[in-house]
Amino acid sequence: MSKADFPSVKLDEILRIGQLPAMPQSALRLLDVSKDPSAGPSEYTLPIEADPGLMVQVLQFVNSSYFGFPNKISNVKQAITLVGVRAIKNFSLYSAVFSLIPDPQCGSFSLRSLWQDSLRRALFARTMAQVLGLQEAEEPFAAALLQDMAVPLLAKEVPGAYAKLFGAREKADSRIRLSALEQHVFGWNHADAAGIMARNWNLPEACASLVEDHLSIEQCNAETDSGKVAVAMSALLPTLGDNEWTEFSMFEDHYTKLSPADAPSIPDLLEQIDDEFADFAPVLRITVPDSSLVDSYHQVGGVEAEV
Repeated sequence: MSKADFPSVKLDEILRIGQLPAMPQSALRLLDVSKDPSAGPSEYTLPIEADPGLMVQVLQFVNSSYFGFPNKISNVKQAITLVGVRAIKNFSLYSAVFSLIPDPQCGSFSLRSLWQDSLRRALFARTMAQVLGLQEAEEPFAAALLQDMAVPLLAKEVPGAYAKLFGAREKADSRIRLSALEQHVFGWNHADAAGIMARNWNLPEACASLVEDHLSIEQCNAETDSGKVAVAMSALLPTLGDNEWTEFSMFEDHYTKLSPADAPSIPDLLEQIDDEFADFAPVLRITVPDSSLVDSYHQVGGVEAEV
């Protein structure tokens, strides 16, 4: 693929703040509240209850099997008290981001598949972070969910170029990462773009940094960067648009190298993620895909596939 076949695209021009859709007022108010370290459930409840749609989503989230509470949670303040400020704030913010992402109708791109892939990655990152000993796994969950949020916006802004990139991946049977093609033709990739978007929207810096670094698995240290490892590992999962799990060997190598001795086997971990996806997807109005992560594992001939 020749760079000459593509226009010169400057990332800062595409993602000028004026060109990004505006965050909903409820999300902006939550961000303002989060600047006050003394803010508690009462302060966070007000902007959520002021947005009926968000309030319903928060209650659906808290009552999902993701948390597994035995009794139904009926009000936002109770939800925040039980789940914690950070989890509710992050859920509210990425729900807001969901509402801002366009459907570019560009080449073979599927927004539906992107959200399915993103939720699987988020659930994996949350569990992987816990496997690595991280007690607070909400930031990796949010970052993994949002790691590819720039792709549809970039495809909308530069449709001709991205149609060629998607087409090039199809011709190569998806063996080339989109980020590698972006880096080759533009000198930047969608992880760089996502980091800029997250900061322009004033998302928490911890989340923005994890999103920006989700392609940096080689630079991760499990002892000091467990959240970063979890998100970067999630980026190696197969996507629904690909014919095969071409990065499985890399995934397996890093999982073996970075995980503790008592970590679950890969198929057991993937089966857990598939089960959590089926339970949690309705909360974000995402359909369950026909192909599971365990199916992808079996297709690459995982050593435990026949057991």
